[in-house]
Amino acid sequence: MLVVKKFGGTSVGNKDRIMNVAKRCIEDYKKGNDVVVVLSAMGKMTDELIAKAKEINPNPSRREMDMLLTTGEQTSVSLMAMAMDSLGVPAVSLNAFQVAMHTTSVYSNARIKRIDTDRIMNELEQRKIVIVTGFQGVDQFDNYTTLGRGGSDTTAVALAAALHADACEIYTDVDGVYTADPRKVSEAKKLNEITYDEMLEMATLGAGVLHNRSVELAKKHGVALVVRSSLTTEEGTVVKESVKSRDNEISGVAGDDDAARIAVMGIEDTPGMAFKIFNVLAKKNVNVDMILQSVGHNDKKDISFTVKEEELDIAVKALEDYLPDSYYEEKPYEKIEVVDRIGSGDAYISGFLYGLLKENGNCQAALEYGNAASAMKNTVSGDMLWTDPQEMQQTIEMHHNIGQDFEMKR
Repeated sequence: MLVVKKFGGTSVGNKDRIMNVAKRCIEDYKKGNDVVVVLSAMGKMTDELIAKAKEINPNPSRREMDMLLTTGEQTSVSLMAMAMDSLGVPAVSLNAFQVAMHTTSVYSNARIKRIDTDRIMNELEQRKIVIVTGFQGVDQFDNYTTLGRGGSDTTAVALAAALHADACEIYTDVDGVYTADPRKVSEAKKLNEITYDEMLEMATLGAGVLHNRSVELAKKHGVALVVRSSLTTEEGTVVKESVKSRDNEISGVAGDDDAARIAVMGIEDTPGMAFKIFNVLAKKNVNVDMILQSVGHNDKKDISFTVKEEELDIAVKALEDYLPDSYYEEKPYEKIEVVDRIGSGDAYISGFLYGLLKENGNCQAALEYGNAASAMKNTVSGDMLWTDPQEMQQTIEMHHNIGQDFEMKR
């Protein structure tokens, strides 16, 4: 039996946890199984490397960032191989170049094209545990690339598919897939099983337990996934094609903390204009999520949409070059006492529409109202009755005057 096991950064965050993971992998190895382990960078190492890069250059190239960030996973796999060796089990660490994990040349957001399995199979035949770097690959010019946040999940599933593994286990700091984030919603319940489509929807909407590309790959290649905790021995959640019917038709709720809203105002209200804007972003490999278009007025219209916060600067630059003087950015509310995120999207839309009506179609003002309404909803448990317009105006003014240091509580 061939098993692929992926462990996230929290699971290998220190010496004790590395030894714990090593012992868990060795348990499967001693049962006679072939074991391939995929690791993320230790703890907060990726964030620390990003911070170091920004100290040197506030706007480093994506190519050099990928070169830097791949060292995080290489540290993890080397230490893990040492740990297993100290426990008397042969192991070998391999990076993306040594495996020959071929990707596209899109730095920081590459996609896996194919994986050469010869090296891994050769090591397995010698009864070694093979430990592979997650999150990274190599393009056609032998440059290192990274797969984006959560890319180690994708590495594990891609390896499981290429190796025709019998099982693919994703270990995290939670013991499965929940109906909501258990760290934020105390009533969240663990699901014993969930379909690929349900998991893909939740991953796309911000559930951090699995990377959405990994779910896409698993569904495409029929890889059965198990999501479980590295800190306990409890059974996890199985992700597969179909599951038994549930009493509740709602599988779960997810929220995305890594989103930035952009509004493009006063563009020509002609067919194909939105396509041209999104095509500009697509050429920069910026993924657009929620889209809201206003009704045309005086041959003009506005478009509001969200992108990943890490891609905001790239999107802004692309839009400024293509549509000078048509771009507006509303900064997020950084310091909010979050009580309940459910309904914040609806609150944003309500606030945006209110702002459009109140300010005679001014999209910039509408974006401010929408942003404020969404932030205010996060501070209230359950439904929020429409707030006092004066209170909302004061909230907007405080946000603009104080900026990121403005704390919102209720």
